[in-house]
Amino acid sequence: MSRPAPVADGRYAPPAPSHELTVVSADGARLHVEVHGPEKAPPVVLSHGWTCSTAFWAAQIRDLATDHRVIAYDQRGHGGSPASPACTTHALADDLEAVLAQTLARGEKALIVGHSMGGMTIMAASTRPLFREHAAAVLLCSTGSSRLVAEARVMPMRAGRLRTWITGRVLGSRAPLGPVTPVAKSILKYATMGAGSAPHMVEACARIVHACPRTVRHAWAGVLAALDLDHGVRELHAPTAVLHGASDRLTPPVHARALVAALPHCVGLTELTGVGHMSPIEAPDLVTGRIRELVTTYVTGDATGTPDTPDTPGAPDGTERRSTPAQIKEGA
Repeated sequence: MSRPAPVADGRYAPPAPSHELTVVSADGARLHVEVHGPEKAPPVVLSHGWTCSTAFWAAQIRDLATDHRVIAYDQRGHGGSPASPACTTHALADDLEAVLAQTLARGEKALIVGHSMGGMTIMAASTRPLFREHAAAVLLCSTGSSRLVAEARVMPMRAGRLRTWITGRVLGSRAPLGPVTPVAKSILKYATMGAGSAPHMVEACARIVHACPRTVRHAWAGVLAALDLDHGVRELHAPTAVLHGASDRLTPPVHARALVAALPHCVGLTELTGVGHMSPIEAPDLVTGRIRELVTTYVTGDATGTPDTPDTPGAPDGTERRSTPAQIKEGA
């Protein structure tokens, strides 16, 4: 069965990159990398989540590439990156380091953004020398560091062993997802998106997720089920902002609060009301706006004394206190 292509028009249609390259990771895995925007512009590195691809970031790339150098890559086995027998968080960290080494100059600083498994990639790489060399700041979107299956709410059941067991079997299923049908989109929307997500958003997400090979989906589901990157969070010393959807069933808000509590240098928690797990697609302007703020503060500007720093008066917990649109709840 052929894989569905991404949407062909609108803000979720993947834009053509300025150039593409293949990066070889430590174990020989080949990674598809796209670079968008002006060569000398401030860099932003985007790391997508489980069953997604660079297409997931289309809305962010379209906006940011006007005045940023946007580097997006496909995780191994996803999108244009061939599958690899090595499916581990160590391999994810290797891959991110390889991308940074090949796309950034020595000592060049970037904002590194991870969604879901992409955020876990950043946690896994937090102690790596190349990551620390290049990470001016980090944005963790809709992600968690451990207990993913136990905390997931995709099954409408009371929390406990039975829900955990069933959730693990559902998320780790080897069954093909099949074509993108109305029923398939309804299931995907329930599990991964907010109830108010527009049909064109659901269509874009479904096409991306259904394009992921089922063997890849199954292999990485096993990694996520056993995930424990709490130590990586404690070692993530770059200024780090956390963003999550209040209606996220895959990585519920408990994960965001745990990240904020454990991060050594948390510079804000942003909760998006009515948004599920696919935050960059569900709330593209708000996610892109947060990226721009972090670039301005930590990549192109001076972070000292800004409202995002944990030692700001009135924000002893490191959360933000800003006037924002009604969809955003800061410091949740």
